[in-house]
Amino acid sequence: MSVTTGIGTDNAKTIVENEPSLLPVEKYLWGYMYDLAREYMIPYLESKNVRITGASVIEIGCAEGGNLCAMAAHGARELAGTDIAEDRLATASRIADILGMPISYSTHDIIGQEPMPEWFGRFDVAFLRDVIEHLDDATIALRNIRKVLKPGGALYVTFPPYYSPFGGHQHLLHTWPGRIPFMHLLPRPLFEAMIASSKSEIDKVEVRRLRRIRMTTSKMRAAAGDAGFTITDERLFAIRPVFKMKFGLHPIGANFLKPIPGLRDMFALEAGYLLKNNSEA
Repeated sequence: MSVTTGIGTDNAKTIVENEPSLLPVEKYLWGYMYDLAREYMIPYLESKNVRITGASVIEIGCAEGGNLCAMAAHGARELAGTDIAEDRLATASRIADILGMPISYSTHDIIGQEPMPEWFGRFDVAFLRDVIEHLDDATIALRNIRKVLKPGGALYVTFPPYYSPFGGHQHLLHTWPGRIPFMHLLPRPLFEAMIASSKSEIDKVEVRRLRRIRMTTSKMRAAAGDAGFTITDERLFAIRPVFKMKFGLHPIGANFLKPIPGLRDMFALEAGYLLKNNSEA
């Protein structure tokens, strides 16, 4: 898992964009995550004294690996990524091979499985980007991630609060009702009628699952404490940083909503948490 690569951030993007063996959708999914890490996540973390250069890094729910490739290009020493989607991990491995980045990828369920023994206490930094809202038990997930961090290690978590306009991930349905803000908050009979037109049973199952979980900022704060983390920073956004990569919109912060539980979950489109592992060495 040790990374030694001379590929710069711009070169990596160009190589992937020009690779004929990759599908356009694979390039897009990898590319926006790569840009998000390069332009926002790494600068933000390093502004909080969480260094990526020389660090050992793991991402839970890494998908096509764009974030990890950006960390590799930035000088991370060791990188690992996990996901439950084997097809996305296969794409991540192919891209890492194309770039000559020795990133270790593996299938792993952060709730249903114990971390691998060789991971315990190994990593300086962990990422859980837009994953926690899909997990049935946030506390178990955070406890397992804490096991793989070194004492004092950092975990960065982001998610769209459930009660925000598209916090129900209704856009996954690729239907006209899925474009309606707050549709997921309708009474159950109306909600079921609105999702019925989707042709994807998998996506319908997922939006029902998010409706059951209903991840909020208050739940996140509680889960972090229960799992043994200290929250060292919390950032809310009315316009998410990733919207710059997807839609050309610049981020707009919403930290003024922090003290107002109902409003922060309805009008912050992203909640981000920087957590510190309280374990002793």
